[in-house]
Amino acid sequence: MALQNCEPQDHNERAENVIINGKANPSNAVQADAVALGTIAADMAPVVDGFSVDDDELDLDFPTEGFSSIPEAIEDIRQGKYVIVVDDEDRENEGDLIMAASKVTPEAMAFIVRHGTGIVCVSMKEEDLERLQLPLMVTTKENEEKLRTAFTVSVDAKEGTTTGVSANDRANTILALASPNSKPEDFNRPGHIFPLKYREGGVLKRAGHTEASVDLAMLAGLPPVAVLCEIVDDDDGSMALLPKLQQFAKRENLKIISIADLIRYRRKRDRLVECVCVTPLQLQWGSFKSYCYRSLIDGMEHIAMVKGDVGDGQDILVRVHSECLTGDIFGSARCDCGNQLALAMTMIEKTGRGVVVYLRGHEGRGIGLGHKLRAYNLQDDGRDTVEANLELGLPADSREYGIGAQILRDLGVRTMRLMTNNPAKYTGLKGYGLSVLGRVPLLTPITNENRRYMETKRLKMGHVYGSRSSDHASGSGLAGAGERAEQDQNDSAGVQDQTPEA
Repeated sequence: MALQNCEPQDHNERAENVIINGKANPSNAVQADAVALGTIAADMAPVVDGFSVDDDELDLDFPTEGFSSIPEAIEDIRQGKYVIVVDDEDRENEGDLIMAASKVTPEAMAFIVRHGTGIVCVSMKEEDLERLQLPLMVTTKENEEKLRTAFTVSVDAKEGTTTGVSANDRANTILALASPNSKPEDFNRPGHIFPLKYREGGVLKRAGHTEASVDLAMLAGLPPVAVLCEIVDDDDGSMALLPKLQQFAKRENLKIISIADLIRYRRKRDRLVECVCVTPLQLQWGSFKSYCYRSLIDGMEHIAMVKGDVGDGQDILVRVHSECLTGDIFGSARCDCGNQLALAMTMIEKTGRGVVVYLRGHEGRGIGLGHKLRAYNLQDDGRDTVEANLELGLPADSREYGIGAQILRDLGVRTMRLMTNNPAKYTGLKGYGLSVLGRVPLLTPITNENRRYMETKRLKMGHVYGSRSSDHASGSGLAGAGERAEQDQNDSAGVQDQTPEA
């Protein structure tokens, strides 16, 4: 994965005295011992609080249990075989038979029709649909289909077909759609094959079968045109769900993959960001170099604050911070986000080098500002932060960290000490050529306003406070964490000399 690297011009020296509005800047109310405790934890063993550097059970190269790997599916697509692609439980939770359109045969079409709904679709890129003058069946505004699938007018090939409905006729129509030499006048409209408009960016933009099918064809090095048909349950004719799909895959010796695994595969291997600007900034914590990155998927801009020379890429103190407007900017007492950001910046300034990646679009753990404020109303009525999201019909946490991982890679980071209380961030950063040497806890104040929020994150989302996984979000728990971290430091021979300046 070759990313554009924005080379820094001159690394800034550490600021000795920071004056904001004519007076010394306060420490943003972080705990007095938080920086010291964090740097102690940073030099403890590589496995801290369940962050195991040897545990690859969630590595991106490993498929979800019960599924085939993406490389296996790509190879079958390349060979002209079909694969089963399973949707998400939040969508249809159904499976489609998918194959490359350029490889279709009458025999393959007969198999697809026999085990599918009979509605055979062909997903195609917009430029090919425009070349063949195949407009959408209804406009985007008029589209009332549940998942907004973009159907075009249906077609039959004029040559090599009779009624258009036989396996041979459908195969000929599909091959004509896949041919770069076909012209608009080669097709009758309407017909028995239903082209679908692929959304550029594929499953990284829309997690649907339309996008998954074209992505697989392109990953196999074939034309970006694919056949897909929903699989039915042989017993009652309903849509086949995962247990039946797995039985079918085993019986027919087919690979079965999930769209979620395909998304992870692409996020790991595709270039997701580009660096657009670098500039020095004097912040309240000191002098930093700011790097602006733009997502190539959705155009969202993110920022990385870099302190000192991180060019060797080794043992870098890192914070990947999710945007929180209410906490980071307005100092909301409901969460600890603003305090965590301030503490991370303070620790990096004191250490002399490190990186804070600020990811936008993560508001409310990915649900957006408006939904987050609605969730606050539900929390005031007694729900916790997880229950409120779920009651709104939203995930408890929909964030992903592939963008952050690629930004770190582009900056040259290879091994890091990760400042976080959230094990999901370790998992989310794995598989991008990054190694997490250890976790640096961010021990920010527990208040009456945020105590329940932080305890819910510990109980329901696996967050860890302090130096042991059993620590809980209370004053005594944090105090005990500090005492244990100091004891761990005393027990770790040879570690003290490596502790960075705190």
